[in-house]
Amino acid sequence: MPPEPKRDFDDFLEKFKKHRELMIDELHKVVVGQDAVIEQILAAIFTGGHCLLVGVPGLAKTLVVSTIARILDVQFKRIQFTPDLMPSDITGTNVLEEGDGGRREFRFVQGPVFTNVLLADEINRTPPKTQAALLQAMQEREVTVGQETYKLPEPFFVIATQNPIEQEGTYPLPEAQLDRFMFNVKVDYPKLEEEERILTSTTSGEKAEVRKVLSAKSILYLQKQITQIEVAPLMINYIARLVRATRPGDGASPQFIKELVDWGAGPRAGQYLIQGARAVAAMDGRAAVSFDDVRHVAIPVLRHRLSVNFQAQAEGMASEDIVTRLLQEVPEPSIPKYAGT
Repeated sequence: MPPEPKRDFDDFLEKFKKHRELMIDELHKVVVGQDAVIEQILAAIFTGGHCLLVGVPGLAKTLVVSTIARILDVQFKRIQFTPDLMPSDITGTNVLEEGDGGRREFRFVQGPVFTNVLLADEINRTPPKTQAALLQAMQEREVTVGQETYKLPEPFFVIATQNPIEQEGTYPLPEAQLDRFMFNVKVDYPKLEEEERILTSTTSGEKAEVRKVLSAKSILYLQKQITQIEVAPLMINYIARLVRATRPGDGASPQFIKELVDWGAGPRAGQYLIQGARAVAAMDGRAAVSFDDVRHVAIPVLRHRLSVNFQAQAEGMASEDIVTRLLQEVPEPSIPKYAGT
């Protein structure tokens, strides 16, 4: 008899959990702490999403991304975003070449966006025209130059970094681009014991080597399998109500949302809540999404999709504070009772 599909999927979850633990062990050879950051980046990668890492300089944002790329055995490229960066510096450009017989023709030279993991370093340092060069790549996984459209390699992820404290010479990301990031990941200062380990390891002169754990082909397989993680109708209902509650114009939104928020999250937020919750469940070796999984990813999914107004700012409330309060206000749907039960 052929093996049961459920048994096969349970075996997959067990192997996936072990691979995830192995990846984290390899990462911690180089990166000290930052467990939440690593978990959110891996969750995005396993579901095909993009991440925006927000943190002050020196918190190992670039190191985390480059180390993950080495562990995954995929192609990695980095773009340092500057005010004079042009769209063609990202996507590539057509160059005129003279071939045999003196015939001239255009040849497309690929830009650094043609990779598996693209690190957009300090993405808010370049003007909106150049930032927009990533919009098509992030959504459709393709690039149009002239009259030709070119497919990007698979898998493809954009992991961008941003400094939250330095505003001079920066260009805020437009909402359309922010919405394409699955997670807004807050990179915070290390704890005391972690900082002591950082100082010890980075001044010893020794460089840790990491092993390759997964390939590009393996990542695509994992992404496909994770879509089989069950999301019950009650969970869909909870996610839809949670997203709709962020919109001040919605009749069901709480009063504090109407008072403190200018506009809320769109449908893409619900899609990413499902994807993120599936990734969390899979990394924990479970075949179904729980309400806790949804709450676990709610802040990184929603914090960059809410626009708080002046009153919220005056009260010292950031978007993540509002999301935290919203999670307390929106109840889980109750399981319906049937006659005779």
